[in-house]
Amino acid sequence: MTTIAARPLGQGGLNGAIDAPGDKSISHRSLMFGALAVGRTEVSGLLEGEDVRATAGAMRALGATIERRAEGRWSIDGVGVGGLAEPSGVLDMGNSGTGARLLMGLVAGHDITATFTGDASLSKRPMQRVIEPLSRMGAVFQSREGGRLPLTVTGPETAMPIDYVSPVASAQVKSAVLLAGLNAPGVTTVREPKPSRDHTENMLRQFGAEVESREEDGLFVAKVTGQPELRPQTIEVPGDPSSAAFATVAALILPGSDVTIRNVGLNPLRAGLFEVLRAMGGSIEVLGERVQGGEPVGDLRVRGSDLKGVAAPPANAASMIDEYPILCVAAALAEGRTEMRGIEELRVKESDRIAVMVQGLRAAGVEVEEHEDGMTVHGGAGKCPAGGCSIDASHDHRIAMSFLVLGLAAEAAIEVTGAETIATSYPAFTGHFRGLGADIAEI
Repeated sequence: MTTIAARPLGQGGLNGAIDAPGDKSISHRSLMFGALAVGRTEVSGLLEGEDVRATAGAMRALGATIERRAEGRWSIDGVGVGGLAEPSGVLDMGNSGTGARLLMGLVAGHDITATFTGDASLSKRPMQRVIEPLSRMGAVFQSREGGRLPLTVTGPETAMPIDYVSPVASAQVKSAVLLAGLNAPGVTTVREPKPSRDHTENMLRQFGAEVESREEDGLFVAKVTGQPELRPQTIEVPGDPSSAAFATVAALILPGSDVTIRNVGLNPLRAGLFEVLRAMGGSIEVLGERVQGGEPVGDLRVRGSDLKGVAAPPANAASMIDEYPILCVAAALAEGRTEMRGIEELRVKESDRIAVMVQGLRAAGVEVEEHEDGMTVHGGAGKCPAGGCSIDASHDHRIAMSFLVLGLAAEAAIEVTGAETIATSYPAFTGHFRGLGADIAEI
C-alpha cells in the first residue's frame, strides 16, 4: 500500500503550466470503437492509466489487435461490429467501472460468453443498473448477490433492440445499452430524465454510426441504428476535465497561484464544476477555445481567488458527478457554506464518496454535515484547516487526490494511504504538482 503526503505550501502559491492527462472516458471509448471498426484506428493522447490499460487488455482478449506505438499513441486493428471473439480467460477490469459496464454492453450484443472480475472496490459496485436493460435485449447474467462481480454474461444469438427508459441519468447505463444495440437489428433507444455525458454518441457518429440525440416529452433520448459498418478514425484525445479539476481547485485556494492547464475538454455535459467554481468567485479563464475530435477544448488559466460558498445546483450533478470530492476541498476554504444535494449517486462510486469525504474532512478539521443525498461544508473563509491527519483513500483515486490538494492548504501535512489508486486515472499527478511547486511525495 502506497502512502503519499502533501505538506503546506506556504507563500507564493502554485505557478506554471501542465498538460491535462487524456480524458479517461474518451480513451476507453477510443479502444472499444476502434475494435469495432473495420481497419486501423490511430489514437494519440490516450490516457495510459491502469483503468484504460485494463480496457485495452480486454479488447485484445475479445479479438482486436491493439499496440502501443509511443507514449499516448496507440493503434487498434478492429474486427467489425459483430466480430468480437469469445475470450479464453477472465476479463480483469481492475478498478474501472466505466470499462466494465461498457464492455458488458458490447458482450451482451454478441453471441459469446465472458466473465468479468475486478479489484476489491469494483467488486463492491452494483451492476444491476446495466444487467436489467441488457437482460431485456436477450443477454443472460450470472453474478454475486446484488449483481456484483465476478459476473458472467452470455449474449444472445441475435440481440433484440429495445426502447429503455432509464430511472437515472447515467452515461454508463446509456452507453452499455447503445453498445449492445450496435449489433442488434433495428433501432435501440435510451430515454433519461436528465442529459448525461454524450461521448458515446459523439464518437459513434465520428465512426459512421447513425445516432440521434434529442429531447422528447421531457426526456433526453439517444438512439442508435444497429449493425453499421464503423469506419476507422484518427483520434486525438482531449484532456480530462475531471483530472484537470485537481490543479484548478489547488490554484484557486492557494493565494498567489497562477496555473495554466492545457488541452482541457470542455464538453458542457462535463464542465459543471468549472461553472460552480466561477459562481464561487474563482478566476478561471478559458484560452484558445477549439474543437478537437468532435469535442470542445481549451486551456484554463487559473489564479488564486477568494471563494464564497454556494448551493451547487442539483441539475448540474450529472455534469460533475466525479468532481464533488474536489469541490468539497474548494468549499473548505471558501467563505460561508457550500451545499451539495441530489448526489446520492456518489454512494455507489469507487467508495461511498459522501461518507468518506465527510469522515476525512472532519479529521482534517473542516466542519461538515452529512445528508443522505449529499453534504454541506462550512468553509473557513480562507483560514487553513488543521490537517495533520492520515486519510484512508478507500480504494478511490479521486478521494486520494482531493485530500492531497487539501494538504497543500492545511496547517499541517495530510497523509493519504492507499494512494496507489491514483494510477488508475492520473499517473502523472504527483509529478505535475511537484512541477508547479507543491510538496507532495511518497513516504
